[in-house]
Amino acid sequence: MLFGAHMSIAGGMDQAVDRARMVGCDALQVFTKNNNQWRAAPFRAGEVETFRRRLAETGIGPVVAHDGYLINLAARARSLWKKSLAAFIVELERCATLGIPYLVTHPGAHGGDGEAEGIRRAAEALEASLAAVRGPTVLLEATAGQGTSLGWRFEHLAAIRGAVAAPLRRRIGVCLDTCHLFAAGYDFRTPAAYRALRREMDATLGPGLVRAIHVNDSKKGLGSRVDRHDHIGRGQIGLAGFRQFVRDRAWRGVPMLLETPKEPDFRRTDRRNLAVLRRLAGAA
Repeated sequence: MLFGAHMSIAGGMDQAVDRARMVGCDALQVFTKNNNQWRAAPFRAGEVETFRRRLAETGIGPVVAHDGYLINLAARARSLWKKSLAAFIVELERCATLGIPYLVTHPGAHGGDGEAEGIRRAAEALEASLAAVRGPTVLLEATAGQGTSLGWRFEHLAAIRGAVAAPLRRRIGVCLDTCHLFAAGYDFRTPAAYRALRREMDATLGPGLVRAIHVNDSKKGLGSRVDRHDHIGRGQIGLAGFRQFVRDRAWRGVPMLLETPKEPDFRRTDRRNLAVLRRLAGAA
């Protein structure tokens, strides 16, 4: 199993690689820009080359990028939709430049227009952006379902992907998130519940679409529709739920990435969470 974490890019993209190495990551997730701004600052001189070199030197990978939080590909207002589309294209371009194969995005929020219209708008944006930029694969993230957010049912992810033209559809996969699944109402804390989840996932999405998994415990309860991450084993999911995921051989080679709260000393908490996951997987 490949375990990793989301790391800060403060100081340069290569610093995220060094932070990942410090805590013992196999894989890595990053933002490629400030995630709370529309603007994307140009990469510094040598930043891309250093990032690629550090990845090669450390052997960390695969690397997954997450897009900015302002982007809403299902936005109700046309102006915001266009702005989100332009920003998403920039995110894909930055991934291509850095050699990052996957870009995770939330499907967006329909703003009250209904799920069908939100799904249509998200698919339109994905088709346009994938046509504009070659290379990276987009991973639609399963969400907790807060507000009018899409993606809290597997059917949403399947419908968005299915509405994209076939040649481009091949560049759309799925990113699971244990906290989001649980908050959305999917239980997996027992072997029987996990098997049921896998059957529903395979029947709705089809096999082979999951390319990354965010491993986070949940501060809120099953079906709460509230997205609040917690450390592994310290939330409402508990260790038993994570044991099901990390011992499933279907996920071999799929990066399992922490997005747990970052304490002042991220090294201590990330190492602890990674150690728990590896112990549950029988690797430590």
